[in-house]
Amino acid sequence: MTSTYPAWVFDGSPIPDPLGHGERAVQFLRRLKHPASTAPRRAFQLTPWQERIVRRIYGPRNLDGSRIVKEVFLLIPRGNRKTSLAAALALLHLLGPERVPGGQIIFAACDREQAGIGFREAADVVREGKTLRAVTKIYDANNAPKTIKSALDGSTLKAISSDGKAQHGTTPTFVLVDEIHAWRGRDLWEALKSGMAKRPGGLTVVATTAGRGREGLAAERYTYARKVAVGEIVNPEYLPILFEPQEGDDWQDEALWQRVNPGLAYGFPDLDSLRSMAREAADNPAEMYAFRQFNLNEWMGNSQTPLFNFETYDTRRFDDDEDDLEHLPCYLGIDYAQSGDLAAIVAAWRHDDGQVTIKPWFFLQGEGLQARERLEGVPYRQWIKDGLVIEVSGPVVTQQAVQDQITEICARHQVEEVAYDPWKFRAAATELFNDGIPMVEVRQGLATMGPANGELIRAVNGRLIRHDGHPVLRNHFAGVAAVVNDTGLIRQAKADPQHGHIDGSVAAAMAVGRLALGSTNQSAYNRPGAGGIFAF
Repeated sequence: MTSTYPAWVFDGSPIPDPLGHGERAVQFLRRLKHPASTAPRRAFQLTPWQERIVRRIYGPRNLDGSRIVKEVFLLIPRGNRKTSLAAALALLHLLGPERVPGGQIIFAACDREQAGIGFREAADVVREGKTLRAVTKIYDANNAPKTIKSALDGSTLKAISSDGKAQHGTTPTFVLVDEIHAWRGRDLWEALKSGMAKRPGGLTVVATTAGRGREGLAAERYTYARKVAVGEIVNPEYLPILFEPQEGDDWQDEALWQRVNPGLAYGFPDLDSLRSMAREAADNPAEMYAFRQFNLNEWMGNSQTPLFNFETYDTRRFDDDEDDLEHLPCYLGIDYAQSGDLAAIVAAWRHDDGQVTIKPWFFLQGEGLQARERLEGVPYRQWIKDGLVIEVSGPVVTQQAVQDQITEICARHQVEEVAYDPWKFRAAATELFNDGIPMVEVRQGLATMGPANGELIRAVNGRLIRHDGHPVLRNHFAGVAAVVNDTGLIRQAKADPQHGHIDGSVAAAMAVGRLALGSTNQSAYNRPGAGGIFAF
């Protein structure tokens, strides 16, 4: 794939500015003051790479004079002063040459505390300038909306959070979307996008470090930005600026650190601190993932404490034909949920060479599906359309729907065991057992699931797992936060307790764990060739 790296930020190539808007924006920012600045008279420090970004946003114009760029996706590691730049751009629209009468400038973040960080940055810049203080009023009470109001034309800058009520009544002229990777749901995003369409000339700037996972609002926006960056999508109104590693880059290479952290050349972030974190990360997988995500801006497909090595998992994708698995020993794991979570069946087949193929079936109640999509930011209806999830009509996933699928799998494959959690599934398990299906009760305590999780981890990290890349199963694996107790046993927990799902991961551990034990609930005397107690 073509590189996503924004070489134009550094190559000195001409940036169109036919009407001088880019130059005016740069001059306004240079006249600002910042309380933490080390420059003479605490002048706002606009580095050359930041200046290029500002000129690229505001310089290019349509024939009618309107700004071409309508949305910016700035993906940049921690410590590169994105908040300071974003605050300065907000003031450019509140008090500078980009202001419009009655403009609404919005800082939107994942929660009130995060939204307040960007707001305070802007407020501190205003307080540093005598002229700016004279024409503004700052409302910064803890129990009231944080707002800066301009006396010039009634424009306002307000901090809001994605965990609050959606802002459907707004008509924003500038929106800063801060750390979108931490947002939950998409209601606020959709409200701001629809409000932006009410007034021409608006600008949305998404400024974020890399996130985790491949589903949801943040992953969706990141994927779109990458497609524009490599030319797969042509959209001159959208400006992706992606400081991220490219395929094949070595995360321990300091040349990479310099490339994805444009501020390093100017002393931020601190290079010695990065070296210290990298040394610790070399021997700690969780710290390695965190370093690569937050300090090198690599979009990760898993939680901060992943269950296993996802790079290894992703290389083990094969297009196995299910017909070829019919003669192999098969073990099923069942994680049943009526509502809230998904119900999951995962099958694990043992190959003669010790490899293990896994395949999932997921079930989801159809009632309230649209609202659930909006809340979780997950494309359930598309997954159902693609045959990745089985929709069960009504408000709950019925036991019968899961039972029917188990029966169908057992009719086709050499199922040795069906491991299930007895909670809410014992009655169904009894019926299946009475039908001759080998049901095995596996409680969800650490004593049983700890070893099962260990077997799954060993199989993945040992390059024994085979899978077809099922996106829902990977989503559930990615949602696991691995918790290790004093004895070394591992428990699966949700990285996102409110909206995350790990049912497929739990079911996979049950299936692989039972497969590793190689046990069966059939008597040894019933096995072909055993002879039995009546053998002569």
